[in-house]
Amino acid sequence: MKHFTLPKEGGLLEENLPKGILHSREKITAEILDDSIVASACIADIIVKAISDHRKADLSRPFKLGLTSEADVALYALLAQRYAEGRISFEQVEIFSFDEYYPCSKDSAQSRNRRLHEEFLDKVDVRKENVYIPDGTIPEEEVSDYCAGFEKSAHGMDLLVINVGKGGQLGFNEAGTSEKSRTRTVLLSYQSRKRKARFFNGNLSDTPKAAITIGIDTMMSARRIILMAWGEDKAQAVKNIVEGKIDPACPASYLQRHDNISFYTDETSASLLTRIVSPWLVGPCDWTGKLVRKAVVWLCQKVNKPILKLTQNNYLENGLVELLEKYGPYDKINIDVFNDLQHTITGWPGGKPNADDSTRPVKSKPFPKKVLIFSPHPDDDIISMGGTFIRLTHQGHDVHVAYQTSGNVAVHDDVVLQHMDCIRELGYGDHFDEILDIIRSKKPGEPEPEKLLAIKAAIRRSEARAADRSFGLPMDHIHFLNLPFYESGGVKKKPRTQVDVDILKELILSLRPDQIYMAGDLADPHGTHRVCTEATLDAIDQLKKEGQDWLNRTTIWLYRGAWMEWELGRVDMAVPLSPDELIEKRHAIFRHISQKDIIPFPGDDPREFWQRAEDRTQETARHYDQLGMAEYQAIEVFVKWS
Repeated sequence: MKHFTLPKEGGLLEENLPKGILHSREKITAEILDDSIVASACIADIIVKAISDHRKADLSRPFKLGLTSEADVALYALLAQRYAEGRISFEQVEIFSFDEYYPCSKDSAQSRNRRLHEEFLDKVDVRKENVYIPDGTIPEEEVSDYCAGFEKSAHGMDLLVINVGKGGQLGFNEAGTSEKSRTRTVLLSYQSRKRKARFFNGNLSDTPKAAITIGIDTMMSARRIILMAWGEDKAQAVKNIVEGKIDPACPASYLQRHDNISFYTDETSASLLTRIVSPWLVGPCDWTGKLVRKAVVWLCQKVNKPILKLTQNNYLENGLVELLEKYGPYDKINIDVFNDLQHTITGWPGGKPNADDSTRPVKSKPFPKKVLIFSPHPDDDIISMGGTFIRLTHQGHDVHVAYQTSGNVAVHDDVVLQHMDCIRELGYGDHFDEILDIIRSKKPGEPEPEKLLAIKAAIRRSEARAADRSFGLPMDHIHFLNLPFYESGGVKKKPRTQVDVDILKELILSLRPDQIYMAGDLADPHGTHRVCTEATLDAIDQLKKEGQDWLNRTTIWLYRGAWMEWELGRVDMAVPLSPDELIEKRHAIFRHISQKDIIPFPGDDPREFWQRAEDRTQETARHYDQLGMAEYQAIEVFVKWS
C-alpha cells in the first residue's frame, strides 16, 4: 500500500558528501529516511545485528534491550517478523520498558505496555523472567524500593531505543526533569494528562495522575542510544534535540552528552533541520525551481525585506553564493522568483473561463469542472479549504464532497444528551434515560457502544450537511463513505484494507472528477488524515492500472488542516479570500456545533478550529504581503500532487 511522503523539491547533494560536512550542524547525528516504515526497518536491523554481535562476543550475560512502551508499533512488528523468519532469537535478551501508568494493572486496556506485549513480546521467544516492565500495581509504601530495584536492573543497557515526544519528552520525563533523574514515580502534568485523555474516552478524570518511569541518568548509562521521531508534529522537537542547546525544557537534549547516540527520523520530522530548511548553508545543492524560490523566501524572512528589494550583498552574506553563480545576477533571480510566486495566486481555483491560462495555476478548460473534495473527518473540508470550497461552488463548478470517516468518536457524550433532550422536548420520542444509561455503562479504554456511536455519527453527518447547505451545495453532492478502518469505537483504529480502497475507487469512478482535493497533513495527531490520503492515492493508482487513463488528466491538490500550513516554497496555488468570504467560511465552520467550544481531542492548541483556520490563512496572507505581493485578508494554499 502507498505510504504518503511529500515530493522532493531539490536540496542538499548528499551523495559523496563527507559525513563531517553533512552533519556539521548537528550535535546528535541525524539519519533522515524517506518515511517511518523505512526508518523502522533500519532500526530493526540495527537491533538484530547488535544482539547477534553480542552473542558472538559474550554469551555469559543476556543482551539488555530498552524499548519505549509506546514506541512505533511498526518497529515491534518488524522485530517479530525477523524472529519469525529465523533471523534472530530473543531467548538470551532482557527487554526493558520505560514506563507505566501508576496505578495500572498490566491487563488494563490503557496499559502503556499492552501494545508491546501484543505486537512483540507475545510473538517471540523472550523468557518471561527476562521482561522488565514497571509494575503499576506495587503498593505505595513499597514503590520507592521497587523503583530502586528496577533502576539497578535497567542500568547499563546495551541498546536503548527511544521514541521522542512532541515536546522532547522521553517517556514521562517531561520538561524540567533533572539530568540526574533515575527510575521513580512521577506526577503527570496537566498537559500530559490532557494528551493521554484520548486513550480514556476523552475523560481527564479517568486519566492516571502518576506513572513509574526510568530517568535521564538511567538512559545515559546505556552503551548505545537510538532516538526516533516520526511526523511533522515532532519537527520542532527534533530540531531542538539535534541542533539546539541543552535545555531542561527539552529533556531529550540532555542526551547530546552521550558519546554513542544517533537520531533516526523521517523526512517530515526532520523538516526543520538546517540541512533541510537551508541546505545551502551545509553544502552544494540541487537547485530546482522550487528550491530557488525556497531560498529567496528564506532570505527575505532573514533580512526582513520583500523580494524585489534584495541586494547582491544579501545573497553573499547569507550563504547563497552558489545560487548567484548558477542563476545570477541577483536582480534576475529576484524578478524570476517574484513572478513565480505571484503566478501561484488565483481567485479562480477551478480555472477562469475564456482567460489566458499560460501563467495561471489552473487551466481554463474544461469549464465548469467536476470537483471532488475528500475530507477525512466531517469538518476538515470547511476548516482547511472552506474559502476555496465556497468559491468553487459559487463559480459554477460541479462540486462534490466526500466525508471519508464518520468522525463518531469525536463527539462528547454531553452533546449526545443535548440532542436527545431536544428530541424529547419536541415530542419525537423520549430516549434520554436509555442513552444516559448507555453512557454511564461505558468503561475507559473499551470501544464505545454501537448505539451511542450511531447517534454520534448522525450528529456529525447533520452538521456537515448544514455547513454545506449554508453556501448552497446540493444535498445530493454530499457523500458519506464511512470507511471501515475508522470504525473501531476508540482512538486506536483498524488497519486499512482493500475494502476501504474499493469504496474510494467506486466514488472516483462514478464521478470522474477533473480536480481532486485531499488532505496533505502529516501532523494530524490521530493519524486519520494520513490513512485517508494513502488509501485515496492507492485507489487512484489502482484505477490507472485498471485502464482509467482519464485520471492522468485529473489534477490532485493537497490542502492542510488546522495543525500546519504549507511553506511558501512548496505552494502551487494560493486562493485569496475577501473579508466577507472569511466570514462565510467561519459561519460554515460554526455549523459543526459538536466541535465548537468543547473539542474532544484538541491536542496542545487551545484555540477552536475556526480560530486556528483564520489565524493560519491570515498569517499566509501576511507572508505574501511581506514578500511584496498584493495584500489580502486571508489566503488558502495548495500543493499539486504528481
